[in-house]
Amino acid sequence: MTFVAGRRSALQSFSQGIAAGAIGLAGGAGVAHAAAPSTLTPPRTGELDALMRRLATAPRRRDFKTVPMILTNPRQWDHEALSEVLAYEPAAKQVYDNTDINSPWLNLMRNALNAQVWSFRHPDFLVVSTTHGTAHLALYDQTMWDKYQLTRLAGDKFKTNTLIEDRKAESADPANFEDPTGAFSPADNCIPALMRRGVVFMSCHNAIFEQAAALIRMDVNPDKLSHEALAAELTNHLIPGAVLIPGAVGTLPELQRAGFHYAK
Repeated sequence: MTFVAGRRSALQSFSQGIAAGAIGLAGGAGVAHAAAPSTLTPPRTGELDALMRRLATAPRRRDFKTVPMILTNPRQWDHEALSEVLAYEPAAKQVYDNTDINSPWLNLMRNALNAQVWSFRHPDFLVVSTTHGTAHLALYDQTMWDKYQLTRLAGDKFKTNTLIEDRKAESADPANFEDPTGAFSPADNCIPALMRRGVVFMSCHNAIFEQAAALIRMDVNPDKLSHEALAAELTNHLIPGAVLIPGAVGTLPELQRAGFHYAK
């Protein structure tokens, strides 16, 4: 099986997306956009590739000054991107309820992709991660990890946010999908690699608000921000490509009604 472009260019696209997002935030821009679509999808993925292109251009607001506890207006979350996912027509689609950063959550989604794409021949298989609990810490950039000492919430295994770092497997030939140390192996279990395969990482606003409260209780609030302002800063530093939703558990029924199969 061949791929539409080399892995190196995909890595460059993701890095450029992170840089562009950082520049947009620094400049006070009202809307951010996701990183470029993946090049790790197999051939005949017209529906999935089209969705990835639409998601890459869907706006993400990342200039909040404050955010409320409960979101009541679609402008407060990534409504356009969420709507695109809910409207995805192929039947092969699955939503993961991911809550624990120390669990094998990335590995499970990678295994599901591999089996669906190569065993069951569903190249347009879409995986969505509704991310909350400590797993949500992986959706913040390293700036937030450093400023707010997020390792204290994640546990000693994560001194930094290693889940957004590329792996050595990036140098492997993606055409060799059976390579046990290659692009589709456990050696490449990271968020950037899964995003290049079309996985959508949804960010839970409720998790953000609760993690802001935890940081205030721990007295890890160097700017002495209000609860609402600290939650806004965390929101503004979600990784490129993440889709902000009002709440993970509350959005799961919407995804299930749209035909997504639930997995924990």
